[in-house]
Amino acid sequence: MRSDGRTDIGKKRAQNQDSIFFCDEPVGPLPNLYIVADGMGGHKAGDVASRTAIECVTEYIKESTLNNSVSVLKRAIVYANDKIYRMARENEDLKGMGTTLVAAVCEEDALYVANIGDSRLYFIDNDIRQVTLDHSLVEELIRSGQLDRNKGRNHPEKNIITRALGISDKVMIDFFELDMKENDRILLCSDGLTNMIEDDEIKEIVMEDSGDITAAVEKLIDRANYYGGKDNISVVVAVK
Repeated sequence: MRSDGRTDIGKKRAQNQDSIFFCDEPVGPLPNLYIVADGMGGHKAGDVASRTAIECVTEYIKESTLNNSVSVLKRAIVYANDKIYRMARENEDLKGMGTTLVAAVCEEDALYVANIGDSRLYFIDNDIRQVTLDHSLVEELIRSGQLDRNKGRNHPEKNIITRALGISDKVMIDFFELDMKENDRILLCSDGLTNMIEDDEIKEIVMEDSGDITAAVEKLIDRANYYGGKDNISVVVAVK
């Protein structure tokens, strides 16, 4: 795997509450690891939540002796949830904080993905496919047939998420498994990217630079800012 990533404050926010992690080398028992977290909460609480999530997940994985990738990811995310939830209860300034989290690991020809919230993972080959399901109010309305998907993009309650890390002592995690072959790409991102750029344009940018991952990451960030940069923007691109 080869990867690159970047997080950007965008054009409208006073601070960046996103955090990212990407590593093509082994992390504990995992052969590689890619994470995007998008924090929420007042003051600097969102920043604390996303940063703590990544610190806890990577810390747990580095010390893990398990050899099953899904089990390692699951236990690491539960550990992070416990830490963020406890911090929010013990510190009034951090009350109500939480974070989305999307994580992936590629093991031989299999890609394992974990997701909470509305940060996404896309699988890109000759097409682009959103693998994760957004845990958001708008997405639930769309899936139940109460809202047209085209209208959901600009819905006034688009930013209301229904699952997040650290807001409860229990956490529900979605897991996905995909086949991954040579030259397939994955994109992990916060909604600061996907609220600004349509999926087809994301695919074009990721594919147009013939494997220049750094150029793709920079173009995605720049394009989201060109379209308004209304939120923090985080991108991790990896190619097998």
